[in-house]
Amino acid sequence: MRVGLADAAATEAAGVALGKVLPVTELTVYLHGDLGAGKTTLVRGLLQSLGHPGRVPSPTYTLVEPYELGRHSLRHLDLYRIADPEELAFLGIREMTGTVLIEWPERGAHFLPLADVECHLTAAEPGRVLMAEGRTEAGRTLVSAWEAANRKAGL
Repeated sequence: MRVGLADAAATEAAGVALGKVLPVTELTVYLHGDLGAGKTTLVRGLLQSLGHPGRVPSPTYTLVEPYELGRHSLRHLDLYRIADPEELAFLGIREMTGTVLIEWPERGAHFLPLADVECHLTAAEPGRVLMAEGRTEAGRTLVSAWEAANRKAGL
């Protein structure tokens, strides 16, 4: 899936579209992109679509932010500050359940569960481009539904 996103509002809308098709299951989603690419903005839209009423901070300093939203259990991780992938053992990464959204997954190489979906956000004038690829059967099913939801939302 490839979607052009004109601005932060469009990035958030893509997250809302993802939330509309997100199954209640265990999934691992990798979020790749430079600083400021929109990874947390995408997650904000997803969480708000599932009913999260508050702000959605980047977990850069907390490393993990848990969310229980109805039947959905989500964990939002930011591994930017991880110096050694072995630090992930202390976070209990392998025991996390529900949907796990991981920013900067390359910093946790060999310690992370395999991705069901990999998302890449890159700058492209006038905004950014979101590319998503399913890596498992569940991931491919989700990306296909997400692509349809994005079209329906006008993205």
